Amino acid sequence: MEHLIQHFRKDEQTFIEKVIGWQREVEDRFAPKLTDFLDPRERFIVSSIIGQANDLQVKTFGGFQEAERQRLFICPSYFEPSLDDFQITFFSINYPSKFVQLKHPDVLGALLSLGIERSKFGDIRIEENTIQFAAVGEVQDYILANLTSIGKSKVKLEYVKTTDQLITVTEEWFDNTYTVASMRLDVILATVVNISRQKSQSLIKAGKVKVNWTVREDTSFEVQEGDVISARGHGRIKVMMTEGRTKKDKIRLQVGRLEQK
Repeated sequence: MEHLIQHFRKDEQTFIEKVIGWQREVEDRFAPKLTDFLDPRERFIVSSIIGQANDLQVKTFGGFQEAERQRLFICPSYFEPSLDDFQITFFSINYPSKFVQLKHPDVLGALLSLGIERSKFGDIRIEENTIQFAAVGEVQDYILANLTSIGKSKVKLEYVKTTDQLITVTEEWFDNTYTVASMRLDVILATVVNISRQKSQSLIKAGKVKVNWTVREDTSFEVQEGDVISARGHGRIKVMMTEGRTKKDKIRLQVGRLEQK
């Protein structure tokens, strides 16, 4: 296990230890473990660790097509979970859309203000005047009773009864090649989104940049192959691979940028 852990960052150690605990729990009790909603980086860590155990398997489900946040079902290899086993509830938000425009941060802020952890909520999807979100089943009654407003707007929740009624969002990644002087976060962000180094550093120091869904405020943070970087107002990029160095000793990177349709 030690040789596996060394491939992850030190600040991921706490989560890794939690995953190892889940694995031991399932192995010792021969009973499945259902996690809260995990982001793609967390799911990658789980799969990397649990995947080493031949007698266990990991199933995922987030409801929405290509859901970013999903619950994981860790279980013995002979167990086949159903979608009901993931215990996910889907809500639709009714609000006066003719007079109010609600955005993703508004909805997320209202949900967090209920005093429930972020891991209890899945994706939030917005399409024109329709807003939907996923939540763990154990908090559905609490949300239904207490989420009555978002900002200054009164809202009413309704259950989305079937997954075929969920909003679908088409995403497409576009690859390109860049050369950078170093793998520093501020350098890569400035180069790929075509802003000044100073602007890049300001975004990072203001807490507006995430690497693998975690806010990073250190401009010299070392980016690695496979990392996903998101900067508020500038979309999302992924360092697909390093392609060696140029004659001037700069690093050549293949980077993907995400566009939504």
